[in-house]
Parts: sequence; C-alpha cells; structure tokens
Amino acid sequence: MSFERMKREAKEKREALRQSKKPLILVGTATCGRSAGALDTLEVFRRELKSRNIDAEIIETGCLGLCYAEPVVGVVKPGQPNIWYRNVSAERARELIEGYLVKGDPLADYALGSTEGSVEGIPHLFDLPMLKPQVRRVLWNCGLIDPTNIDHYIASGGYEALQRAVFEMEPEEVINEVKRSGLRGLGGAGFPAGRKWEACRRAPGDEKYVICNADEGDPGAFQDRSVLEGDPHSVLEGMIIAGYAVGARKGYIYVRAEYPLAVNYLEIAISQARERGFVGENILGSDFSFDLDIFQGAGAFVCGESTALTLSIEGNRGMPKPLPRPRTTEKGLWDKPTLLNNVKTFANIRWIINKGADWFAGVGTERSKGTAIFSLTGKIANCGLIEVPLGITLREIIFDIGGGIPGGKVFKAVQTGGPSGGCLPVSLLDTPVDFDSLTTAGSIMGSGGMVVTDEDTCMVDLARYFLDFTEKESCGQCSLCRLGSSQMLEILRAITEGKGAMEDIDLLIELGEAIKIGSICGLGQTIPNPVLTTIRYFREEYEAHILKKECPARVCRALISYRILPDKCEACMICLRNCPVGAIKGGKKEVHVIDQDKCSRCGVCMSICPERFSAVECIPGQLSEEDLK
Repeated sequence: MSFERMKREAKEKREALRQSKKPLILVGTATCGRSAGALDTLEVFRRELKSRNIDAEIIETGCLGLCYAEPVVGVVKPGQPNIWYRNVSAERARELIEGYLVKGDPLADYALGSTEGSVEGIPHLFDLPMLKPQVRRVLWNCGLIDPTNIDHYIASGGYEALQRAVFEMEPEEVINEVKRSGLRGLGGAGFPAGRKWEACRRAPGDEKYVICNADEGDPGAFQDRSVLEGDPHSVLEGMIIAGYAVGARKGYIYVRAEYPLAVNYLEIAISQARERGFVGENILGSDFSFDLDIFQGAGAFVCGESTALTLSIEGNRGMPKPLPRPRTTEKGLWDKPTLLNNVKTFANIRWIINKGADWFAGVGTERSKGTAIFSLTGKIANCGLIEVPLGITLREIIFDIGGGIPGGKVFKAVQTGGPSGGCLPVSLLDTPVDFDSLTTAGSIMGSGGMVVTDEDTCMVDLARYFLDFTEKESCGQCSLCRLGSSQMLEILRAITEGKGAMEDIDLLIELGEAIKIGSICGLGQTIPNPVLTTIRYFREEYEAHILKKECPARVCRALISYRILPDKCEACMICLRNCPVGAIKGGKKEVHVIDQDKCSRCGVCMSICPERFSAVECIPGQLSEEDLK
C-alpha cells in the first residue's frame, strides 16, 4: 500500500470517528492513570454501557499530562464538543453515563475543559493555567490518540517526515536541517544533536547503529515513559530518519524493564510499523532499509551513560568505559559508529523535517532552542507532565503552570535535573530554564525531573536522600566516586543525627569538588550537586543541625521533639492508646505527657490528635526540663 493511500485511509477513519453517531469515550490508561484507578474506571464504562445498551466507542489513550487530575476521561457526544473530566473514579464514571450520556447534563462541576467547541460553565481545555503556557510538540498527541493504533498517528501527520526525508532529501540535507534547528540532546548533556549526527555520518565503517536511550531512572521522573506510552511512533519515526541520515541499518531502543506498559506499546508500534513498510527492508519502496529491536535494561541508573549502555546491550556489565575513550559516534555498539539520543530528542525530529529548522528554532533561547519536557512533582498543586519553551523561568513553571505550593505553605527550593541536579532557592526563581542558566546556578537540565519543596522540607535530609540514591547507583569504577560519595553520605547522616561538626561542611565541599573532577562519567561528575547547592544556598540549615542540634524543618528525627500542650490536652487517651512505643503517660481526666527517653519521634501522636484539640506540637531540637514544665 502506498503511503498516500495509508494517509488518506487513516484520515478517513478519523473523520468517520468524529462524525459517528455513537458517543466516544477516551480513557487515559497510561501508568499514571492506572495508578489512580483508570482500569477500574475503564471496566465500569464497558460494563455499564453494555448493560444500558448504549453503543459507544471506547479508546484508551496515553497521559495528557494532568497527572493531578487522573483518571482523566474525555467524552464526545455526537454533535457536541469534547469534554474532559477529572478524577473519574468508577463511581463518577457511572454518574457521567447517567448524567451526560443519558440525561444530557454535562456535569460541569467535574469537567476540566472542552475542546472543539464550547460549553457554558466549562473552560476551554487548553486555556487551563497548567496547559495554556505550554508549547506541546513532543506531547502533541499524548492523551489524545490511541498509542496502539498506527492509523491515529498517521492521521495526525505521522511518518510524513520519514517519507519527505527518504524521497526528497539527501542524508546530508537531513543532518543540516537538524543542525540549523539548534536541537540539543534532551537526555541531559545537551550536546548539539546535529553535530552528533554529522560525526556519526562521517565516521568510517559500513555498519552503524542508532540507539534510543529510554533508560529513565531518576526518582520522580516519568517524561520518557509517558512519551513512549502516549505516542511511541513519534520516537520510532525519529530513529528511522536518524538511521537514514547517518547510514545505519539497525536501531535499538534501550528501555528499562520496569516500564512494562511502555515496552508493550513499543512492541505493538514496531510490529505495526514493520507491517506498513516503515521498518524493515526497502522502506516505503526505497533503497533504504532499517530494522528496530527493543533491549530491556535491568534498571541500573549508570546505564544511562552512553558507553555503559552500549556495553549492556552487548551483554557486558553496564559501566562507563575508562578514559581516554572514543566517542560512541566513532566506536559505540560492538565498536561500530553509533548514534545515541534520548526519547524526546528523537520525538522532535518529525517537526524539524516537516516544519523546518527555522520554525523549530522560533521557540527557545539563543543557545537553547525548542522545548523541554519536565516531570513536575513534589510539593506542587498541579503535579504532572509539562512541555515548555526553553527560556521560561522557574517561577512561571512552579506558580503559573504548577499552581504553586498547596496547603498555604511557602516555597523553599526546586531541584532540577534528577538525583544529581542542584537545589535552587526562592532567590533564583526568575532563572531561565535552559542548559546554560541552570548550570551557572549550580544545577543541570538533566533529563527533565523537577521536584518542588516547601517549608517543611529539610534541605540537609533532601541532599542525603539524593546522595543515598546516587551512591548506591555508582558502578564503583572510580575511587573518588565510589569512596567519596560513601564518605559524603556518612557525613550527611551524622549531621542529620546531631553528630556533625562545623568542619564537616568544608569537608563536604572539598569531597564534592574532588569527585566532580576525578570521575570519568556524568554520574560521578554530578553526584555532589545536591550537596554543594544545599550548602551554597541553605548553609544556615547545616549550621542549625550542627551547632544548635536542631532541624528547622522538623524532619530529622534525632533533632526534633514532640510535646503535649497541657492547656489543649483533653485527656481523650487517643494518642496514649496509639503510641507504638508506649511513651505517653496519663489517664482519663489527666493531662498526658510524653516520656522523651522512650519517644521514637514517629509523629503518630501529632497525626492522630483530633484537629479540634491540636494538642501535640513538634519542635526543633531536644526538649529541656524547662520545656517539659
């Protein structure tokens, strides 16, 4: 079948779906939706519609990005606008069927927004504060199409860039367009993609490879997973075009086995692409052949490094090759020239080829073109997946898109770039989000994790948390990385336990700088970032832990205390009965007291005390005899 015919038939199917007299239900069943109960919601829709003899079309979609609102469901009644609903539990699904499909009430109180039309009392979906400032390119289809149906992708312009590249452009022209666009690698390093493609193209050798790095292991990061679950063909198309441009005939998608849904959707997408002639021999009838396979990684964070990743595919231990080493574009997989880019980098290629380099570069900054995708998590009102123009400020992301800090709390810091990124304070909220500005501030872009903290976060403990992760993930090859990170972690633990000394702060800085200089890969070179930036911007918290033996944020158990306020205690005995270590004394009509020697600082007493009493308080530091009185 010719591509033109495929495209025509795909668009006809889409139009038939839009013009259908049957209701259309779109249920977001990506991993974030499933964790919120989307599969139960899906089952209720199927069962209830069948029992009511309502003939409706149900489509499972990827993540729309509004993770705080999951499960997200779109409902289209014939002749009516599309309406998207938030937090659609199984019970709410029944209400939507009865209220909207049967009685015609759009249930505006549950609605997020509408598209392709307006409904009184319901805003336009993409006018929502979280969506309006975004520039959705990579996320263009996510949440709006069936990721397991190749016709949905083709109908939205999919594989047009591949056809244009193969039949209308020489490989060098493709590379020049990518170079002119200013696209930088979105896996963390930010190396100019076009220069990397050019280096691989020029590398001598008849056998070359293309690898997609989908080994996303950052705590709190889920952007690569969401793209693979929501629009896998966009990644495949970018890889195939890359293969054509650099002269490769084989590609691998390196994805962690902990992403079973993404792996499943990739398998379906590759099979469909092969069946339609986009993958395999003589693609679209041309002389170009390119095949794709999936390689499932075991979850080692260090395998995100290029040489460790290629060694892992080869069946070796995944650890960075020692210095000096050639670039993977010269000697990569099986010592052959290899082009390795991130999921989001490949997903941008279709836009560059279809729209042109100038169009792509029209968004972003002078040195950071295009958009970036972030997993916005932590103490933030609107947790989710966002795609924003590079150059947007941290303040705009956190307060305009993210909705600010919930519960009336105060913003404290944002950590960008994953576990080895830096923690930036309120004074740097107007920092532009681009590769260079974040590096200057002491952080990194990384692959797109962004964790927001509030006043209840202890920055010393946060640094300890991230260092605990990266120390465990070190391959152990570099002595400075292996031993230095362990020593830094021991010092941080001692500080959070009230056993630190002032000279420990300078020692942490000295160790951190040495690890950055002496490590051979990006993991080791960025391991100290959370520690160095928290010392740089929150030194007073370290000093409070050391000098005052207090945790100002009331997080570190060894440096806090709980006490019962005599004037508020109603002697209800709730805290006494629920204390796991029996540290509370008292009886009926007798004010309770916490035995500080027995108290484990678990906080159960405070969490369980009725709100109308609020008789338990947490204070930084250890209680004195005077305090107890």
